[in-house]
Parts: sequence; structure tokens; C-alpha cells
Amino acid sequence: MANREQLLMELYKSAFPPVAKYVARLGGSFDDAKDVFQDALVIYYEKAVAGNLVAKDNKAYLLGIAKHLWFKKFREDNNTLPLQDHLLNIADEAGEQVSSNKVLQYLETAGKRCMELLSAFYYHKLPMKDIAGLFGYAGERSVTVQKYKCLEKVRETVKEQSLTYADFIE
Repeated sequence: MANREQLLMELYKSAFPPVAKYVARLGGSFDDAKDVFQDALVIYYEKAVAGNLVAKDNKAYLLGIAKHLWFKKFREDNNTLPLQDHLLNIADEAGEQVSSNKVLQYLETAGKRCMELLSAFYYHKLPMKDIAGLFGYAGERSVTVQKYKCLEKVRETVKEQSLTYADFIE
């Protein structure tokens, strides 16, 4: 029991500061960071007790859980903002507006995981290193490759349907 307490205290001392920094960078408060970290610690502990913990680096695993929890909360809190105000506020000289619904429809053909990855990169502007930890990739290179594959899925759909720029205008 004393070893568990000591491990948890060491994890708290080493892993909480980076989690707090990450949460603050995405607009969270110190209390938000504490809440997310406590939830991550509970999940980590439950996995360890159940024997389902396969982490080689306890601190990195805990950071990944915390980042995933915060990203999920951050994404849910920001779902009420209109997409076009943040991503697609683009108009040409004739005043035509790109249809965010049409663009989203084709982005969704890549799948939910791709949408989340592309959102993390383009919308939330998270660094590749953070995305790797958040999505469980081995490193930044893996994220880059997966992002490319996701975009290729969308390009292929657009190409198969012979779509042009005009198809995305309202």
C-alpha cells in the first residue's frame, strides 16, 4: 500500500505540471487542470488495480490519459461555436460563401477518428507531439502519416465524384 501511495505521489509531482501547462494552453484554468488530472489518476489507478495497465512509462501514460480527457472536454465545450466562423469564413470577389455543411460532409467520409485528428491539427492547432500523445501514436511522424492518409481519403472521394470548387459554394 505504501508503494502505491509513493508511486501516486511521484506521478502527481512529475505529471501534474505538464498537464496544467497543457490545459492552460487550451484555455483551461488551474481548477480545470486539477479536475482533469484527478480523473486521469483515477483511470490510471483503476487500470493498474485491474491488471490492464500495459504502460512502459507510467508518467507518459498518465499524461496521455489527461490530455485525452481535456481534449474531449475542450471539444465538447466548443461544439456550440459555428464552424464557418472559425474554419471556413472564406468568400471570393462575387460574395459566394463556401458551404461548411458540404465541406463537412466530405470530411466525414474519412471517418470519425480522421475528423478528430484533423480537427486537433487544423482547428485546435495542437502540436504534433501533443496529438501523438492524445491519440496514442508512437510519435510525431506517425501523426503526420495518419493526417496525410486522412486527407487522401477525402481527396479520393472528391476525385471519385468529380467535384469542383463550385460544388462547395452555397
